[in-house]
Amino acid sequence: MKRYLRVLAALLCAAAILPAAAPGTAALSAQCAIVVDADSGRVLFEQDADRRCLIASTTKIMTGYLACLRCDLDAPFTVPPEAVGVEGSSIYLQEGETLPVRALLYGTLLQSGNDAATALAIAACGSTARFVEEMNAEAQTLGLRNTHFSNPHGLDSEDNYSTARELAELTRAALREPAFAEAVATKTASFGARSFVNHNKLLWRCEGVIGVKTGFTKAAGRILVSALRRGGRTLIAVTVRAPDDWNDHVALYDEALAQYADATLATEGQPLCLAPVAAGASVWLIAAESRSYLLLDGEQLTYLHLPPALPLPPFPEGEDAGAVQILLDGRPVATVPVCWGPAEP
Repeated sequence: MKRYLRVLAALLCAAAILPAAAPGTAALSAQCAIVVDADSGRVLFEQDADRRCLIASTTKIMTGYLACLRCDLDAPFTVPPEAVGVEGSSIYLQEGETLPVRALLYGTLLQSGNDAATALAIAACGSTARFVEEMNAEAQTLGLRNTHFSNPHGLDSEDNYSTARELAELTRAALREPAFAEAVATKTASFGARSFVNHNKLLWRCEGVIGVKTGFTKAAGRILVSALRRGGRTLIAVTVRAPDDWNDHVALYDEALAQYADATLATEGQPLCLAPVAAGASVWLIAAESRSYLLLDGEQLTYLHLPPALPLPPFPEGEDAGAVQILLDGRPVATVPVCWGPAEP
């Protein structure tokens, strides 16, 4: 029994998946940049990605995301005086005008109206002050430790900042909200007499782009957050202070897609690896779900069995066997539930 417990406590099976090269560094105009696989969270490229920066209208990613979570988008909203004549970009709301909350969402995310963002904040929480509290609470919930908001629109403030990395993480969360994802992928939209055109030119210029948001002030420079879906994967790119941001994003996506391949880590029903259960005997662990991951050529994965407890024989086929944790360079990248398979004498 002692031998059995020692063996079962640490199952490690190594598997070579693909060949090994570090990604090259793109020639970027951006001061800060990052590319992330939205599905797994893996960072595919980064450059000064943790520098705190002004984020201009990319602030509206959080504004739109929170509004989707908090609001009935089809409810009517009457524009209060606080949302009229807000400095900067505008959809020219009029006091007392009534329009659906969804129109404010599209005016915020497509046309980048600061008045629309202010109205959206009031629609969601009753006041911009309360909405900003909610923005910061949600940032904490998402684990964004280098992000802080002071307004819903992104006009320059030393208390309104984030990093390329955390803008990407925020965008990962926002794209999981269907109403947000639908809005940022929309090129043009009309609500009554109002028509909006998305400021994100990548929607027209780069195949597979599905959003997300532009930003600019003189102090912040040009900021762009975009997302691209190709071959079943979604990538997110962020550039900060990038004079040539459109071309930066195309280059970042081209490089990431050339360097990384989508590898199948596990297929449902596949014998994943052997669990030694006694001297000279092993049992196959069968994947209960499928997993994939973007890998560089030559990267090596290891599989670690995480049994639900220290079980005793027998091991009935098809019953819960806990999970297998998949590691890359010792770091967990995925966890796959498994069941017991046939024994190997």
